[in-house]
Amino acid sequence: MSDASPASPQPGQPFPDFALPDAQGQTHRLSDYAGRYVVLYVYPKDDTPGCTREACDFRDNALLKAHGAAILGVSADDAQSHTQFAEKYSLPFPLLSDDGAAFLRQIGSYGTKNMYGKVTEGIKRQTFLIGPDGTLVKGWLAVKVDGHADQVAAAIDKDRAARGPA
Repeated sequence: MSDASPASPQPGQPFPDFALPDAQGQTHRLSDYAGRYVVLYVYPKDDTPGCTREACDFRDNALLKAHGAAILGVSADDAQSHTQFAEKYSLPFPLLSDDGAAFLRQIGSYGTKNMYGKVTEGIKRQTFLIGPDGTLVKGWLAVKVDGHADQVAAAIDKDRAARGPA
């Protein structure tokens, strides 16, 4: 499967800014994280098996912590659902709500998907690694949960090496 979709942001280009609320109603913008790597992961639904494994892998990844990466989860679930999910699994990062999926559509994370031969419309499991300068470093447009957090951490290592000393 290709790592590019017509609506998806392209590596090296500025990532679209967003203004999305977390479970407490605080608005998060990409510009709030200037100077840091941002792992923006898009997931279909709170407290489902794959989404839980993915969130816990990001929570537990020591390299992402060491890099000081900001981790932000995004789904169309509401604040109450995010609060219960975050509390149940002790998730230390914001889960953002995109009610109506307007931002998810903008970045190509909502649309037609094929699950086990059944074609549906919905949120696609994707991850975007955004560099300290706000440009897209890498996008994973068909995420397989197992080992994914390690892939993201390795991409930060690679990008840091390419950028050279700070």
